[in-house]
Amino acid sequence: MKDQLINLFTVFETAHFGKTFPLNYCLPVYHCVSDENLPHIRNVIRYKNIKQFEADIDCFSKHFQWVNWAEFKDFASGSFKPQKKIALLTFDDGFREFYDIVAPILERKGIYACNFINPAFIDNKEIMFRCKASLLIEALEKEKSIHPEIYTILSSGSQATTETLKKEILKITYQEKDILDLLAEKFEVDFQSYLQEHKPYLNTEELKNLTNRGFGISSHSWDHPRFGALSLEQQMESIHKTFAYLKENDFLYESFAFPFTDFGVKNEFFEELFKNKEIYCSFGAAGIKLDSEIRNFQRIPMEMGESAERILKKEISYFRLKKLLNKNMIVRK
Repeated sequence: MKDQLINLFTVFETAHFGKTFPLNYCLPVYHCVSDENLPHIRNVIRYKNIKQFEADIDCFSKHFQWVNWAEFKDFASGSFKPQKKIALLTFDDGFREFYDIVAPILERKGIYACNFINPAFIDNKEIMFRCKASLLIEALEKEKSIHPEIYTILSSGSQATTETLKKEILKITYQEKDILDLLAEKFEVDFQSYLQEHKPYLNTEELKNLTNRGFGISSHSWDHPRFGALSLEQQMESIHKTFAYLKENDFLYESFAFPFTDFGVKNEFFEELFKNKEIYCSFGAAGIKLDSEIRNFQRIPMEMGESAERILKKEISYFRLKKLLNKNMIVRK
């Protein structure tokens, strides 16, 4: 029913949706851009190819005014008056393709972006648990016969289909991530070998190079947990470790982007976060929404299998639908 209403509202969006965009800012978020099959993210992120990404960027350029980090801060504080509604481009997770593919495209077009990274994965020391799940699904698809212990580890019956096993692997949480290592033994998947051979993440030298070229490198937590499932102590430990890393390397330490989502994150976290006066704001990824925490800005996920224009029109429609129900603001407790 919800999707049907959103699609109905979307039909009535005009070609000039930048002018009718419900907020004065637009914050798209991507993870990766590549024409290649990337086993470590193919099963968990619907990343766009180069042609699709460039089409998205051109769409944003038509409807919004791109800004850099300093301009975004000045805009939020009221001291910067743009000619159009603004857009700040963001990426998450620090994948290598940002350096190899994305940055050259953005430099050619004169567009700034900030990449929110997890220091635990930089220099390919570790691999995020969701990427492990993607690699295991790749291995599962190639298996002619399933090791019996895999059914036991996943608490599935021996008659479970490959599709069922995939779903069970994707259900594994940050807190359960050791299960992925057990599965890797049975599938004979070597995560460390994959890291060394494919180097999916940026290294420190590349991050410093990107900073020198004018891009932002900021905080996405230490190792990508879902913050709503952590205690306040665990949340702040991840924050403090990450900001220490950013400051040590002269990266951007004024912002924080939640890994996954900020759903379930309470006021007490923001109160603790902003005790650090150097942190200007934080970012969620709930689409076009207002937030009762005025220093937490919601971004729009762009890897949904559709064009930027289609995604934005649907987001605008959903915002208006929620507004009718007085539910277009996230209220923290």
